[in-house]
Amino acid sequence: MDWQAELINSLQARFEQPDKTPLYVKFSQTVQQALKSGTIQRGQLLPSERDFSQLLGISRITVRKAMAALEEKQVIVRTRGFGTYINDRLEYSLKEARGFSQQMVLQGKKPDTLWIKKSIVTCTADVAAQLKLPLNSEVFLLKRIRYLDDEPVSIEESYVPTALISDIDEINISLYDYFKRQNITLKRTRSWVTARMPDEAFLEHITLSDKVPVLIIKQIAFDHQDAPIEYSISYCRADLYVFVAEE
Repeated sequence: MDWQAELINSLQARFEQPDKTPLYVKFSQTVQQALKSGTIQRGQLLPSERDFSQLLGISRITVRKAMAALEEKQVIVRTRGFGTYINDRLEYSLKEARGFSQQMVLQGKKPDTLWIKKSIVTCTADVAAQLKLPLNSEVFLLKRIRYLDDEPVSIEESYVPTALISDIDEINISLYDYFKRQNITLKRTRSWVTARMPDEAFLEHITLSDKVPVLIIKQIAFDHQDAPIEYSISYCRADLYVFVAEE
């Protein structure tokens, strides 16, 4: 069975369930679940509204409402003359004072983290300058692999002054959630973006074609008193990310 037939079967099965959920919501939820389960993949072209309507025996208005809901959650992209396809890019705001996990949840995605290292290190000259600390100060190094819907998408290193973390084991998926619990409020960020080809250290954790570059995002997060509280370096798949820096 091909993925389109499997998707249609899943939609029909969901429609037959006797709950009061609106039909367009059932449609939207089923498409999102199919993406998470791997039934459909990023970048795949979906059937047209007319085809969905005919195959499922529902109105085009219902299909259109479902597509609008999926587009709002950035699950799909609708283009004139090409059609509707599963969004294959992750939109990440460089300006917004929210962490990776928070931004991805707002887009309807499931973030996860695999920790590689949580330790205290002596900071380099670069880290000291960005965090406004004396040279050779001790900082926490938090290194992890970021996942979205169970797929690895980036490797991130965060440097945080030791005074801001009382118990490193209390940091689970999100550093910024930990900050929030400690009443540390983020006000703004400053970012730099460059690119390079993936090296062996990156490919050890994330499989990527040697023709696809890695985006390197260096970012400083500031609290409400405009003091730097985190300096991060993220190595991201250029085939998945779209970075936004709107005013």
